[in-house]
Amino acid sequence: MTTVPPPTQAYWRDSSERYGIVTRVLHWLMAALLLWQFVGMGLRLLLGRDSIASFFVGLHQPVGTVLFLLILVRLIWARSNRRNRPDHGSGFIATTARLGHGAMYVLMLTVPSLALLRAWGGERVFAPFGFEIFPAREVEIAWTGKLAGLLHGELAWVMALLILGHVGMVIVHERMWRDDTLSRMAGRRG
Repeated sequence: MTTVPPPTQAYWRDSSERYGIVTRVLHWLMAALLLWQFVGMGLRLLLGRDSIASFFVGLHQPVGTVLFLLILVRLIWARSNRRNRPDHGSGFIATTARLGHGAMYVLMLTVPSLALLRAWGGERVFAPFGFEIFPAREVEIAWTGKLAGLLHGELAWVMALLILGHVGMVIVHERMWRDDTLSRMAGRRG
């Protein structure tokens, strides 16, 4: 019978060989919640609001709020691990990987920030999970709704395209380059 050694700091934190458990949990939890958001909004576009999409749409704000909090935690965690993380390497591919990841982080912050801006300036109470964050305003601040209306959904779909590119590159790494990139995020290496 083998015994499992207790988790060490190296298990929790990122290393040059693999991402730690905290990074991996944040990554996969956010991936699942983003998938939830995109499936819901996709169903809404295809089937209309008064369909199965209403279940997803009804949870869009609370899930978006959780995603916003998770991205803040993820950014802080990534910053604290920046010198420990697996290296993207150098050259054109590495530069595009860094730029792609940076663009995803910017959009993961921007998209929910626009929704929060709309909620802050709106006439309805914003209370995901029953906790009031923004009270209802007597008079809407029109520019907040207009700005979010113009950019929130559109930038979310741009983010979806970046995520598809991210997934596509994982497939390239695994099938063509066979460099264990997925293993580092799945925790099977190191």
